[in-house]
Amino acid sequence: MREIGLNINSSKENSTYILADVCNVIKDTFGNEANIHIFEDGEIEEYVQKNDLEIMIVLGGDGTIIRAARALCKYSIPILGINIGNLGFLASVETGDIKKAFEYIKENKYNVEERMMISCSINHEGQLKEFFVLNDVVVSKGALSRMIKYKISVDNNLYADFSADGIIISTPTGSTAYGLSAGGPIIHPSLNLIEIIPICPHVAGMRPLIIDCNSEVIIETKGWKESIFMTIDGQESLKLQEDSLIGAKMAPFKCKLIRLQDYDYFKVLREKIIWRTREIGCEGE
Repeated sequence: MREIGLNINSSKENSTYILADVCNVIKDTFGNEANIHIFEDGEIEEYVQKNDLEIMIVLGGDGTIIRAARALCKYSIPILGINIGNLGFLASVETGDIKKAFEYIKENKYNVEERMMISCSINHEGQLKEFFVLNDVVVSKGALSRMIKYKISVDNNLYADFSADGIIISTPTGSTAYGLSAGGPIIHPSLNLIEIIPICPHVAGMRPLIIDCNSEVIIETKGWKESIFMTIDGQESLKLQEDSLIGAKMAPFKCKLIRLQDYDYFKVLREKIIWRTREIGCEGE
């Protein structure tokens, strides 16, 4: 392995020391033939458009990995996530296992897991904009706004017309993010499907809906005079115009995550999602 990208979230505590440690381990494992290209805070797409990388190592939390996935999906570059953040659910490696991880990669003891992404399109200010999404697309009201009326169609067939605080269009990867908090199910990330989740609907019968990955969802906001926003993976946001239509369907690209041979999805799910206690504390503990 020669051309190695290293994407670091510099806002994380001790990121400089961890970066140096990872570089040393890479050199020790692969020797002087390893060319390391360092990118801070997700500034990577301009480089990969012109140069070949065999792997992108991402040092950060889930947000850093998601940002890198959106930039790299068109170039089929696999990502090795090393968790130096809080949750790190998408990461393959914790900081204490860095040396073992690169030994596994050198010995080809890993798999590349493909995650479905969503292509989201919107005509905004006279321009057609397209976004590639790993977790979810969220359309929701502003902080002080009232409920918004939504019209949701699937493959040009009306699904529902209802009022709510918002709507989430999620991938299986995003099912353990905002979608889970909004009452959606946990979906295994190997599946290809789209989940539609209303946020605080004003109709008791509105529940999450799972549809085929080859379907297209159209979101229309109706009769509103309030602020409303579309958010991509919780990281990019657009304030919508009154005549905006949002389309969401399966993207032609996949996010590729490196998984070491001893990676156990259900073990990670139990420890970091189902039985997570890190953020739940009591006074006096």
